[in-house]
Amino acid sequence: MIRNRRLLLTATAMAAMLSTSVVSGSGALASEASPAPGSEPVVTVKAAAVPSLHEAAVRAVESMTVRERAASVVMGHIPTTEAARLRDYMATTGIGGFILMGANIPADESSLREVTAALTVDPAFPPLLAIDQEGGDVSRLPWDGFPSSLQLKDAPPAHARDAFAARAALVQRAGIGVNFGIVADETADPGSFIHRRSLGTSPAAAAERVAAAVAGEGETALSTLKHFPGHGAAPGDSHAGIPSTGMTKAEWKSADAVPFAAGIEAGAPLLMFGHLAYTSVDATPASLSPEWHRIAREEMGFDGIAVTDDLGMLEASGIDAYADPVANAVTALAAGNDLVLAVMFSTPDSATAVVDGIVAAVDAGTVPAGRLEEAAVRVAALRLELAAAGRGLVPCPDCEPAA
Repeated sequence: MIRNRRLLLTATAMAAMLSTSVVSGSGALASEASPAPGSEPVVTVKAAAVPSLHEAAVRAVESMTVRERAASVVMGHIPTTEAARLRDYMATTGIGGFILMGANIPADESSLREVTAALTVDPAFPPLLAIDQEGGDVSRLPWDGFPSSLQLKDAPPAHARDAFAARAALVQRAGIGVNFGIVADETADPGSFIHRRSLGTSPAAAAERVAAAVAGEGETALSTLKHFPGHGAAPGDSHAGIPSTGMTKAEWKSADAVPFAAGIEAGAPLLMFGHLAYTSVDATPASLSPEWHRIAREEMGFDGIAVTDDLGMLEASGIDAYADPVANAVTALAAGNDLVLAVMFSTPDSATAVVDGIVAAVDAGTVPAGRLEEAAVRVAALRLELAAAGRGLVPCPDCEPAA
């Protein structure tokens, strides 16, 4: 898997990757110039070889301003397929990620590669491009005909591995690095909004299929487990409110935690925190809860990127405490998220307002500078991993269309 390969990269591999990067005027890793499609970048080497992706990420973040660090932990979105607008959005905001929604998906795979190429301003330090490609009910790529959870929950785990390996190949072919595609929630309740999307109707069944999906997907895409700590126990839809449950932590550990533990053990590099509350643990939604982030890190051993579910959902809940999108992003970062995601950061101004808010929070001490640095390093390491694996380059222009 990509995550395992990260542990095996040598100083030689990192030197090769860094030899195509320079330090920009503001300090961040960047290529000398954006190359024309199909051409090699013309660069000047200004970075010494380092022995690990983590150390490379630390050096990259050390060279960033506070504002650049703040921008790097924001994942935004604009609803267009127009290459010039997409490139301007990424260049203007400097944000570290972009989520592709339905409005970003053109009619065919070749055109989608043009979209992702436009979003990748610097192939030596590519953004985290993400997509919700679960298959079935949540499918952004209309050419994904592989089995979804509706079929996989009743099939052997090997089928989940095969389906997600194939699905990840479609994501990779499009030039997208991250798939928000593996639903680790479990429920036997057909009335639950997450039932059709879950990979199992019991903790054990879901765990087997989640681990298999991560194993299959991890060969070509960066897997994300969602929606931690699990929607199955909390009735309601987090798109319209904050689902809650009184399930105790001990009960959770033997039930809804099991598929997440399996996915973490299988090596999923991202964990998405849901807007749901286990009130016996923390009345605050997990996405904004330091305690749930502590549990994920210290008790479950997760060491990858913590990402919020769409922060716009909090605002859509209608709860006054979550009416301010900038405050939500700042609180999420302070709680332990490394990447704050919102489809509502849909203009350069809205994304910039969030970046401004994070900078102000760091200046005021609301978000410790070390917390921002930690998040920025994790995000930078994954971006450098994509570059080292050649994933930040314009994808194969001569690929045959997906069947």
